[in-house]
Amino acid sequence: MSRRFSKIAAAVLAVGLMIGMGGCEGQLPKVASSTASPSATPNLTAAQEKKIRTQILKTLDQFNQDRNTDELGSILSGPELAIRTSELDVARATGNLDRKTTIPTDLAQTVISTESGWPRTVFSITTTTEDQQSKRLLVLKQDSAHQNYKLWGVARLFSGVKMPKFEIASLGSQQGTDKDSGLLMTPKEAVAEYADVLQYGANSKYASQFADDDLRTKLSELTDQVQKAMELNKGTQEQTFTPVDDAICVMRSSDGGDLVVAQINSEWTRSAGEGRESQPASDAEKALFGDGKATSIMKTTYVNVVALYIPKANAGKQVTAVGSERQPIKVEAL
Repeated sequence: MSRRFSKIAAAVLAVGLMIGMGGCEGQLPKVASSTASPSATPNLTAAQEKKIRTQILKTLDQFNQDRNTDELGSILSGPELAIRTSELDVARATGNLDRKTTIPTDLAQTVISTESGWPRTVFSITTTTEDQQSKRLLVLKQDSAHQNYKLWGVARLFSGVKMPKFEIASLGSQQGTDKDSGLLMTPKEAVAEYADVLQYGANSKYASQFADDDLRTKLSELTDQVQKAMELNKGTQEQTFTPVDDAICVMRSSDGGDLVVAQINSEWTRSAGEGRESQPASDAEKALFGDGKATSIMKTTYVNVVALYIPKANAGKQVTAVGSERQPIKVEAL
């Protein structure tokens, strides 16, 4: 490990331990808000959030430059650990790191939890990137008092999306659960039903509950393109989407809804037909497949991060996906 990384990693660990063990100290005066009880106070200040996030991103930038996946677990967890590991594996194979991996250092907003126990989460929304890519929704998560905050999830926000409103950082927002009530549906139900919509599209029995969004549109277009090519050789394809148990983070908005970030894994199986070989469907898939021996069937495993806004019950609104990330993590010939 380089001396430079050792210094950066030490700084991250020091900051994380300070926050983990002192999260209940130095709290602001108790302020009543629409999303938190009168006794609830944010468990971080905006300055503390910035210090933690900045150190994580600084270390991540060094890992990106070194194409270092061995130490990612020191600053990443959850779906982001799997996604960034794959992205760096692809970068080693291609010589280029996808520009979608960029995470701006400046924020448009931070949403800090008032949760007194653990796990604790922070939702931070960045500015656009220097090349005008969309804002990123970052989820920082601390699993226990003696563990560091880590970057748990990243979702690129869809163009033109309208985000829900939250209390300012100095007041804090109530952290939700996958069983929150008073909504159009619980967060757990929303993730499961959205996975069904991703799998079956307009044919899903839940399709009417969800507004159209960029992820569904792009997936549908890609699937149609591949289907047309495969039909020429009597090939077939199938995609299955499965929510990951407990891989969900929830923050309650000031208007009574929930912003949910969750992991949905998917498998895309393609059969070439007529004695042909099934090939990778993208540069990332090709890089991950490497020197593998192609057969007539190829299966790619994806990690999908989705950000869903669930309105309160009787609001007359649909669940809306506001952002996502999608990355292949494994490509194999069957």
